[in-house]
Amino acid sequence: MDREATLEQLKNIIRPYVQDQIAFDSLSEETDFINDLKINSANLVDVILDIEEKFDIMIDNESMKQMINAKEAIVIIESELSKK
Repeated sequence: MDREATLEQLKNIIRPYVQDQIAFDSLSEETDFINDLKINSANLVDVILDIEEKFDIMIDNESMKQMINAKEAIVIIESELSKK
């Protein structure tokens, strides 16, 4: 799976949790989930669970802490998928 496809799938996962639609419309790899998209920390856990389910991966606690923006999420997703 290429990076653009991963980003598109990630956008579909986070869409229901976004509180700032304008920021979501211009989402890039640098978009911060909490500061830009206004996703609260409880919903961020839901995003991570949805990512695990969608990609059939397990994300450890250390990786969860690093998953603050789209770029880090993609790196973690790709890393976990490469272990399969």
